[in-house]
Order: sequence, then structure tokens, then C-alpha cells
Amino acid sequence: MNEPVVGVLALQGDVREHIDVLRACGAEAVRVRRPTELDRVDALVIPGGESTTMDKLVRGFDLYEPLRERIKRGLPVLGSCAGMIMLADRIVDAPPDQQTLGGLDVTVRRNAFGRQVESFEADIVFAGLDDGTPLHAVFIRAPWVEDAGPGVQILAAVAAGPAAGRIVAVQQGALLATSFHPEISGDPRVHRLFLDRVKES
Repeated sequence: MNEPVVGVLALQGDVREHIDVLRACGAEAVRVRRPTELDRVDALVIPGGESTTMDKLVRGFDLYEPLRERIKRGLPVLGSCAGMIMLADRIVDAPPDQQTLGGLDVTVRRNAFGRQVESFEADIVFAGLDDGTPLHAVFIRAPWVEDAGPGVQILAAVAAGPAAGRIVAVQQGALLATSFHPEISGDPRVHRLFLDRVKES
């Protein structure tokens, strides 16, 4: 079986870092900036970055409707940090004109953990990883999930500290989203989990 072609939305954010991890995991990883490039991918990663800027760029590059349509048709998508916000059906603390691509029945709070200086790292238990050991997660101006609908599987939450219990990874159907940045942790297991699900689909 051929390896899946995984696009990384290459408008803003940690594009190169995701591509490097995907290629290290054996996937064919390509940049996506245009609808024609989106057409040829089997799956997509929406990287971390700045969600309001990403929203404007998606519309400016005529990708908004094609992305929404592919997501509705079951395109596997991994969203990290801003990517989680882009996949959420509902967002809190967003500018009134900010739109999302939707698909995840969750409410996400932007910058929930605080500003850039309050970025942090933590070990979390992430359901479904291959060896079950904790995952080292890097949170940078990260969102969290305020609430999740009945069809959403919660994969990880913060274990300790003032944010204990806050949801930081979810899955619904073909969509997987994390509050943190798995592309810069040095641990490829989230990407491998996503690629396994892409192959199954």
C-alpha cells in the first residue's frame, strides 16, 4: 500500500516542523496553499500559529469553502493549537468576525492558559498511544476545550496545577486535535497515531 499523502496547511505557523515529523514517520508530506493542492491530499494537518490570522488567510487564499467541504466529507485532519481552534464548532474569547472550519463538536477557549510568557511544558497521559507512557506536551498560548459534545472522545487532560482537568486533546470521527504542539516535542507518537487512522480510513 502506498503511503498517504498528507498536506500541511502552509499559510502560517509550524509548517516545516510538522512536515519534518510526518516525513520521519514515513508519510509523503506536502504544503497546501491552494484548492488544487488540497485536492490531491489524503489527510491534512492544520498547524499551530495565530488563529485569527489563519482564518483570514484561509479565506484570502480561497480555501475556506473547499476545506469545510472536505472536512464534511470525512477528510482526516490533525489540528494542533490554532489548528484545534480552526476545527472547533464554537470558540470563546474570539474576535466577533472570527470564523472556524468546524467539524469538532467542542467549545474551545482561545489563549486559555495565558499569554506567551505563561507557556509551559507538562507530561500528560494520552489515550491510544502505542506504548502508554506519558507524552511530553509543549503549550504555547494554548487553547483548551471548555466542553465537548457526546460524540467527542477525550484523549488527554492536564493532570496537575491550576489547569488540572482541562481537556487538551480530543477526537471526533476523522478529526484529531491537540491544544499543544506535538511537532516540537521530539515525540512522534501523536503523528504516528494520526497516520495509523489515516491508513485505516
